[in-house]
Amino acid sequence: MTRSPATPLPPPKARRRLRETAALTQTQLADRVGVTPATVRAWESGRTTPRGRKRETYAKLLKTLAEEETVQAPEPEPEPESKLEPEAKPQPEPDAKPEPQPEPQPQPQPQPQPQPQPIAAPEPVALTPAQAFDALYAFSAPALVRQTFLLTGRREQARESVERAFQAAWEHWPEVARDRDPVGWVRATAYEYALSPWQRLRPRHRHPEPPPADPGDRTLLNTLLRLPPRHRRTLVLYDGVGLDLPETAAETEASTPATANRLLRAREAVAGRLPALADPQVLHRRLAELASNERLRAAEPPTVRRGGERRARLRTRAAIAFTVALIGTTALTVRTAPTHYEPPVSPGQAVRGVPQRVAPGALSDEELELRQKLRDQVQDGPERLSPRLE
Repeated sequence: MTRSPATPLPPPKARRRLRETAALTQTQLADRVGVTPATVRAWESGRTTPRGRKRETYAKLLKTLAEEETVQAPEPEPEPESKLEPEAKPQPEPDAKPEPQPEPQPQPQPQPQPQPQPIAAPEPVALTPAQAFDALYAFSAPALVRQTFLLTGRREQARESVERAFQAAWEHWPEVARDRDPVGWVRATAYEYALSPWQRLRPRHRHPEPPPADPGDRTLLNTLLRLPPRHRRTLVLYDGVGLDLPETAAETEASTPATANRLLRAREAVAGRLPALADPQVLHRRLAELASNERLRAAEPPTVRRGGERRARLRTRAAIAFTVALIGTTALTVRTAPTHYEPPVSPGQAVRGVPQRVAPGALSDEELELRQKLRDQVQDGPERLSPRLE
């Protein structure tokens, strides 16, 4: 069985141009195709490619928009040719005397009019790294703070996590600037910092923050915080941010089946405590309302950049100081270490229990008797080993 080839799609920039020409928003286009606005945004940016039935529907819709654009394009009308008819000269009457004609005066020569020069379109101004970073921070930081609040339930920790993520992005700015989804890069870093187990060891983690004022928001936030961190992150990315399943799996560094399993378990846990949120659309709306009801403010971009640069300088100085201390310790060890082995000299001690050594001399009677007994014994062994009859 042969598989039919995939429907060709125009480039990402052409897709966006067709949508904007048709005066459609990403939400309206997503409703026609049957996907989320985040999926349409990913298709137009080139981060993902539609597949299956969604690809066929999307390709047909783009083809329809292209045909409508061709039909609506006004054809250039031909300019009407203006024909100047020569004016009829008055004929002189036959009986009238011809009047004297005045001498023709020299007419001034018309000056050539200057041709208008075409105005060149202004070239796009290239942004500096700091301006590009500030634009990215102003665009995505407020939303990231609200999303991180859903993961932690702590306002100050959410704000600090986003600032640390942007400081890391500023340190690796060439890499982040070339990334296809810089917001996703910062979001993944902020989530990793916010859900780090080391956060529980901080002193301020022992003091709880005031819960939301609305009872429904308070119940929903407590339900989210009771979920395991991986399930909570998957639920926020899929139902809160609006990513599709492959993008959520890629950001959480898990397989697609594992991500789907986490999402189903998280939804079951939320629906078990809040049955009204069993519908994913209702859950998405309630998560957006919970994040929007909190007054969460992000710092200014220059403050974040200066904080990141200050932190980088401190780490550099600490690394230099540690390296210098290590080199000094190694040099001192090499200078003072012995070059050969010297056995230690044990301290002198008095020896007891050994008889004093005597000078050689004549044997005593006891020693003579003992020597005689030894000589009288059998050479093959002691006498006690020789069997004999008594």
